Amino acid sequence: MVESSMFVVERDPIGATTKEVAEKELRETPENVANGLRDLRELLESDPSIRYETDDEFLIIFLRPCKFYAKSAYELMKRIAEFRARYSTLFDGLLPEHEKDAFITYNLINILVNRDQRGRRVLICRTGGNWNPSKVTTNQLLRIFYLLHLAALLEPETQVRGIVVVMDVKDLGMSQIRAFTPSFAKKLTSFVQEAFPLRLKEFHVVNNSMIFKIVWQIVKPLLNEKLNKRVCSDVQVKIKCSKFSLSLTQVYFHQKDLTSLHKFLDPDVLPEDYDGTRAKMNYTAKDWYPAIEDYIEFIRKWNSCGKRQI
Repeated sequence: MVESSMFVVERDPIGATTKEVAEKELRETPENVANGLRDLRELLESDPSIRYETDDEFLIIFLRPCKFYAKSAYELMKRIAEFRARYSTLFDGLLPEHEKDAFITYNLINILVNRDQRGRRVLICRTGGNWNPSKVTTNQLLRIFYLLHLAALLEPETQVRGIVVVMDVKDLGMSQIRAFTPSFAKKLTSFVQEAFPLRLKEFHVVNNSMIFKIVWQIVKPLLNEKLNKRVCSDVQVKIKCSKFSLSLTQVYFHQKDLTSLHKFLDPDVLPEDYDGTRAKMNYTAKDWYPAIEDYIEFIRKWNSCGKRQI
């Protein structure tokens, strides 16, 4: 466990309660773990086109979201390698120090110091009026999100319980809309749909107004066919909370109705900023950035993986 002020990267093994969740939801039994590790190593050894570390701790990162089916984990690893190769100019050799200023100067992405009522990490993305695209570009936002997902991968508890994203688009304006190009939307949706080895359990959009529909019209065509079929009827219905499914992910649009958000995230786990009972967030990325820096070696290890140069 590494702590930087209030933020803690929890490296401890999962506890008894989380083990029960892992067994029920992820097929995580000693037999399935052993078989998954063995079979995944064999698949990687037989494929000269990609390179990954093969220690148990590293491979578990990919086996858990795939319920310990080695072939599925292998396909996920190939997609991750392909994604990183496709966007190599963004991600090759990426380290926290490369986006340190964007991390600590502009409070766009924050992590709650506490988990939610289901033990999940909660990520707050403030990409409304407080985001100045001339100061932090969309590519920088994506790089920050990518670095954060690497930190989350280090937490066994998060590997099992998953994460929840709250996207706050309060005061979204045309400067943000113009920055949200189809090119950026494609990168973002490709990452989440193809190359994201975490259990993204819920995605909540809050404070969304009519102008947010412009963003949605950019994103919607990039979603896969199955997801689009699930989206159309729900999103077009004008209700306070609409939703669609993305694999295991549920996406909800709450507008300004925070009581709707509370149906999914208990007020006891939310700060005052979102009408929760916890104190107003008095911490920013500046507080938890050093905790990520403590794991530079893991990030370097991750950066060494991917497609082989042939």
